[in-house]
Amino acid sequence: MNFHELTELVSSGQSPRICVDSRTVGQGDIFIAVKGTACDGHDFIDQAAANGARYIVCERDTTYDIRHAKCEPIVVDDTAEAPAILAQAANGYPASKLTNLGVTGTNGKTTVAFLVQSIVRQAGSKCGLIGTVMYDTCSGQSHEASLTTPDCLDIAARQAEMVRNGATHMVIEASSHALSQSRLSQIDFKAAAFTNLAGDHLDYHETEQDYLAAKTRLFSALAPDATAVLNKQSPHAETIAGQTSAGILWYGIENQADLAGHIESMDTSGTVFAMEYAGVSSTVGTPLLGLYNISNCLAAGGLCLAAGFDLQTVAAGLSALEAIPGRLEKVQGGDFSVIIDYAHTDDALKNVLATLKPLCKGNLRVVFGCGGDRDKTKRPRMARVAERLADFVIVTSDNPRTERPEAIIEDVVAGFENRNSPTISVEPDRRKAIELAIEAAERDDIVLIAGKGHETYQIIGTQKFDFSDKEIAEKCLAEVG
Repeated sequence: MNFHELTELVSSGQSPRICVDSRTVGQGDIFIAVKGTACDGHDFIDQAAANGARYIVCERDTTYDIRHAKCEPIVVDDTAEAPAILAQAANGYPASKLTNLGVTGTNGKTTVAFLVQSIVRQAGSKCGLIGTVMYDTCSGQSHEASLTTPDCLDIAARQAEMVRNGATHMVIEASSHALSQSRLSQIDFKAAAFTNLAGDHLDYHETEQDYLAAKTRLFSALAPDATAVLNKQSPHAETIAGQTSAGILWYGIENQADLAGHIESMDTSGTVFAMEYAGVSSTVGTPLLGLYNISNCLAAGGLCLAAGFDLQTVAAGLSALEAIPGRLEKVQGGDFSVIIDYAHTDDALKNVLATLKPLCKGNLRVVFGCGGDRDKTKRPRMARVAERLADFVIVTSDNPRTERPEAIIEDVVAGFENRNSPTISVEPDRRKAIELAIEAAERDDIVLIAGKGHETYQIIGTQKFDFSDKEIAEKCLAEVG
């Protein structure tokens, strides 16, 4: 059997199960030996065979070993895209039945995805969503996300659910990891948006050039009749523009762009701005704050314009979204403000603090930490941003994972120019750090709790423990009255 014949078998409705993890293989299953970043699936063919695999999709000639194990080898040039091809076939090619919209960038992906879904809903259609906060297949119930972008087997299965539930559109956050690992292969995107590129994930990509190259893969794969929605104010967007054959829709704030935003007002209650496209203008009123969120609105608007929606529908959909979990999310209570945000890079933290600073009539206080087993280079940069823009800083633990929290905090503290300043303190216990910030807050202060946003857990070692910044803040506010 060759791979084409295997694809036909998989699409016949009598499909063997498709596996990329040898530990999950059962009797009669298909095992695809994918070369990953940490390990090579070819090294686990024996285990897959022992577990009962019927077909082994592989790259190199392992025919002798496979036949000896009574498995049928199917050799392909590159196994990276094989799971996506088979997954789409097994689920009835759901990607072809949806208008697929994607967004990538260091910051803003989740906000853009939620805004796109709001616009599509405003138009009276259903839009599935796959992203950092949740997976929504239009069933009426969303599911907590395990990864920003799941593997292609999961994506295809969720797309099939979307189609069954009457969805016509899907918006998906495309992480750089997913793009470099071909998880979005076999999805024909109508449009894709790029938000920005800032320092992050250099533990995985090693250099900024590699990081940008991973993001660019989303756009180099676009068809000529698709649209690349690019941020005019990002210097990296020009590089992407030169590597896509798709049409380009530029967006930006107060500049010459295809889709432009012009700010009319901004205060703690929200933002009003005019959105101009093709000689037409429409007003957006949104509770979202900050220049970066206007940019996110424009990115979402560009995606939906490329998908065929008119400007008035886009503006109405942008205005209709009231909040995004863990993104400048306000916690009720007190004569001061407490805000939860997912900002976990120096660029994101700078954007949030720079947004809140002019709106704060008292002191701006920030609680933040950095995740373990992740890019260490951003730790001192986040300290410098916090020291420059906040009045009081508490450094704490985030998701330490397998690193010692104290070691992570020391990396952060090394970035302060004056680490002995009375306005800077350290409290490794995140719960206590949040409590200290809220207890110290006075009238008109703003307390920003940054880094974990929507997350309802803390990862210590290899275990997840229940932990919600929002719930802890709400409890603390109730206690201080």
